[in-house]
Formats: sequence, structure tokens, C-alpha cells
Amino acid sequence: MRKYETVFILRPELDEEKTTEALEKYRSLIEKNGGEIASIDKWGKRRLAYEIKDTKEGIYIISKFNADPEAASELDRIFKISDEILRHIIVREDE
Repeated sequence: MRKYETVFILRPELDEEKTTEALEKYRSLIEKNGGEIASIDKWGKRRLAYEIKDTKEGIYIISKFNADPEAASELDRIFKISDEILRHIIVREDE
């Protein structure tokens, strides 16, 4: 398994319940594909550096996880098709 870090920005209009549902969806996706979550850090709502899809704010989430490359690519695929995600990035941490 490799170590990964992901940062994703959720739409600002999501309430706390919808934000928690989204986090659980992505957590279960990683665990279902044989990965394990090391940490999840919610930064909360912050101003974006530039507008994305006419949005000036977003809910920032940073997560570290251990998984196989297939799990990371599946997470990337799901991030791309999810409506609640404004932007995301998945980075492999070096040893």
C-alpha cells in the first residue's frame, strides 16, 4: 500500500449533514477498495483564490490515507463525476 494525501473542495451551500454524508461516502469508497484512512481534517468554509463555477467559497477537506493505486484512481474517478466537488487533487506521499 502507498500513502496518499487528498485535498478536495466541496460546494459551500452544503449544510453540515450533507458534508458529513459526502465524507462518509468517500471514506467508505477507500475502505471498500482495501485502503485505510489515516486522518481527515475539515478546514471549513474558506474563500477561494479564484472563482470556480461562479462560486467564491468552498468547504476544504484534507485527508491522508493508505491504499493501492487502484483505490486512488477509483477515488479520482468518483471525484470527477461528483456534483458536490468543486476541485480535488490526490498526491502520493514519498517515503
